[in-house]
Amino acid sequence: MSGLRVIMDDIAAVTSRSPHHWLNLGIGNPAPLPELTAFWQRHVRQALDDDFEGLSCSYGPSRGLPVLLDAVVEYFNQRLGWDIDASNVMVGPGSQMLCFIAGALYTGRSTAGERSLVLPALPDYTGYEASSLHNSLVGIPSEVVHSGDHRFRYVLDTAAVQQTQGAGVFLASNPSNPTGRSLTQAELDAIVKVAGAQDALTIVDNAYGEPFPGIAVTHTPPPANGVLNCFSFSKAGLPGERLGIAIGPAEVVKDMVAFLGNTALHAPRLAQYAVAQALKSGDELGEIVSGTIQPFYTARWELASELFRENLPADLRWYLHEGTRGMFSWLHIDEPWFDDLRLYDLMKDRHTFVVPGSYFFAGTTSPEAVEHGRRCVRISLSAREADLRQGIARLGDALRVMAS
Repeated sequence: MSGLRVIMDDIAAVTSRSPHHWLNLGIGNPAPLPELTAFWQRHVRQALDDDFEGLSCSYGPSRGLPVLLDAVVEYFNQRLGWDIDASNVMVGPGSQMLCFIAGALYTGRSTAGERSLVLPALPDYTGYEASSLHNSLVGIPSEVVHSGDHRFRYVLDTAAVQQTQGAGVFLASNPSNPTGRSLTQAELDAIVKVAGAQDALTIVDNAYGEPFPGIAVTHTPPPANGVLNCFSFSKAGLPGERLGIAIGPAEVVKDMVAFLGNTALHAPRLAQYAVAQALKSGDELGEIVSGTIQPFYTARWELASELFRENLPADLRWYLHEGTRGMFSWLHIDEPWFDDLRLYDLMKDRHTFVVPGSYFFAGTTSPEAVEHGRRCVRISLSAREADLRQGIARLGDALRVMAS
């Protein structure tokens, strides 16, 4: 039961019996952008018209719909210059499930001993806390660099990553949930090198990055060789359809296909067909990414930055993680009296949800990292603009109460 799952249960329980309007600034749901919605409606209608009976009324191959596998191969080979074929690709019910499958397969007991799941770039997605079936999670906190003017950033602790032993999987989101941080090429190379030396699998979860949805800036493109890349259509407008793609070494993908076939059979087939047509529709998806999704989140990130300056106490030592866009704002409140769980309760008293920062530091026992996590909070930017404005005003009010 990861931290974010606890909060989602709390949201469901509290709002179902409350007469109040709640502001949900903790949600990970993408904003319902009209152009994006219309794009997917058109392709889903095409799928319904073309072959509803064959797609939704029958089972199919666990690896994925052949037309989608072919579309993925063509799309990534053309746009990223890769050299993959269908043996390197599988389709699953969301990138989070694909990460879980790989974690279940490559961590835990093995002939080489106990193999751990390593999160090398904390803070990172709280859902990874459950990405192994074994009690073998290791989280490595990143170094904190303050850059003035209420800004800070995280830097990979390369030395700590190099000291890991007995890893089965290294897993990182890039760009990151919760911060929008993108690994540099040197940081990514360091992770891959350490993983290779331990015969461990590197997984890069590109759910927010290139080539879609492109919500946050990516400094490094998805690595082409020897790495399992996971991609998602959730933040590209289809969160309810649970559709993700894994691309990686053929032997790894083959194992994952077997796991999926033995558990869920396959991903939803109607959505697979719709996505295949979207990938084959020239550069229409790329144009929506660059012309609709990216400008929206850039504007929201900049708006939130202004609202923090306007609403947070003037004497507060607060720092916003650097970036130019992303689905979330990540705040570090560097005050001894600040506690993320107390803020969570105070915000609930104001009928507003945020996400405590400590939930994104799974697997670490570092007192400094635990303390740092307790002084962070994640704010979603995909809510309505009016809710974002009012929610950040309530945040400022709650912080004044805490400081008094």
